[in-house]
Amino acid sequence: MNTLAIDKAIARVPFLAESKNVKKIPLSGGITNLNFKIEADGKAYVIRLAGEGTEQLGIKRDVECAANRAAGELGIAPEVVYFIEPEGYIVTRFVNGRRIMPEDIIKPDYLVRVAQKLRLFHRNAPKLKGEFNVFRRVEMLTKMARSKGAKFPNDWDFIMKKMREAEMVLLRDPYKPTPCHNDLLNLNWLDEEVAGDIGELRLLDWEYAGMGDIFFDLGNFSHHHRLNEDQIRILLTAYFGEMKPKHYARLRIMWAMSELHESMWGTTQTVISKLEEDFQGYADLWFGRYRMDVTDYRWEKWLRDVK
Repeated sequence: MNTLAIDKAIARVPFLAESKNVKKIPLSGGITNLNFKIEADGKAYVIRLAGEGTEQLGIKRDVECAANRAAGELGIAPEVVYFIEPEGYIVTRFVNGRRIMPEDIIKPDYLVRVAQKLRLFHRNAPKLKGEFNVFRRVEMLTKMARSKGAKFPNDWDFIMKKMREAEMVLLRDPYKPTPCHNDLLNLNWLDEEVAGDIGELRLLDWEYAGMGDIFFDLGNFSHHHRLNEDQIRILLTAYFGEMKPKHYARLRIMWAMSELHESMWGTTQTVISKLEEDFQGYADLWFGRYRMDVTDYRWEKWLRDVK
């Protein structure tokens, strides 16, 4: 199916269809989508084939394309060169870069560059036609997973109680919906090799992009990279110019909410995905981390500091 799908996709892109010497190389790393490097006429591209059933995860490919396009124009992501509709396959420039190891991206100079790229997108990207509200997304994934008979943890009521508690407090000072990426795990960052001593940071995979809370992006990056207190301070200071108790509290609360979102993503995948991945193990890991954060002795203080 993969080779057939990629051949069909290539045939739909005018400048690739006309090329006489097209090379296809599968790229590894993705769980929900298939990515291929395409070489044609001395240039290289990436075609991303959207995974089956991903619309059940609330992914809208036109919003992903708009976000990727905006990020490309801002120098944050590889530029979009073509969009295959109605399938929602995105063609971007291939970035000659290297993966940034988890132990490197948490160093001060990288954290500053991460904050700058996020702020650049948050402040300058146009309004997106999709919403990313973590509370509504958890509810949507819960409904989907329940309807298909997924396994839920025994302490589900407690898990939901803590989520409601967080939402009630955050609603006292509502966020301003802002273009956000919302999926800042390590594999989505690349260092593009450019002339000079430091590369150019690039951010991939915009399928969860939407109008959301900047603190979700900050918290999501922080928990995926297990930042310590000093690293959080560097990230927030690079983003805001200072770290206020309120900033820190919002980040910590969104850190936990993002872990809950990962848990529910994994739970939903156990019943909709056809891939041979241990999604239940993934969900359990994140539920465990969520429990640790919402039972942290500082949780009540963070809820107070938000106000």
